[in-house]
Amino acid sequence: MRHELRTFENPELVANAAAEYVVEFAKRCILTRGQFLFAVSGGRTPWAMFERLATMTLDWANITLYQVDERIAPAGDETRNLTNLERSLGNARPHIVPMPVNAEDLVEATRAYEALLPERFDLVHLGLGLDGHTASLIPGDPDLEVRDALVAVCGLYQGEHRMTFTYPALARAEQLLWLVTGEDKKSALAQLLDGDRTIPAGRVEAAASLVMADAAALS
Repeated sequence: MRHELRTFENPELVANAAAEYVVEFAKRCILTRGQFLFAVSGGRTPWAMFERLATMTLDWANITLYQVDERIAPAGDETRNLTNLERSLGNARPHIVPMPVNAEDLVEATRAYEALLPERFDLVHLGLGLDGHTASLIPGDPDLEVRDALVAVCGLYQGEHRMTFTYPALARAEQLLWLVTGEDKKSALAQLLDGDRTIPAGRVEAAASLVMADAAALS
């Protein structure tokens, strides 16, 4: 798919610009439909974005956050995206729909989470891994071929299993927002922008896509 690209000098400016973008996007959605449906991934830059969002004027009561992916780890674990998301939001109180990664039956849990997802997301935030993964869609994993489910549990990756949106879930996005920072991401980012479908991120399809990257990632 085609990506709009906006570049910034450093990760801090990426986080600031992303926060401003989300605020304006959310305000438009709430004004026209009364709600803003936002699916979010983890990562240092997006957590910085949420720290900025928490200081801005937003109608948090009409904002719902869904998780794009999550580690199978205990509640409150420092590696959990939810732990860091809640910490970043501070006193801001949107409605968060957490992935049920502590359920005894994870396959059933994916179906339960799937049932909570809307037909369309206003905005979906994604990151980009060094190996071209996004969400927890990782190279060589069977989840890359899933077409009949919106949520799945990936195989072992960096010592952990994770629950993740599949491509059909990401395709429900009206708009994608990629945040990519750091020189170590330049190869994967080049592949993404070139539409290289050999990396998992290159196979994501949605209505529209915006990439915000820092100068190092484009060096």
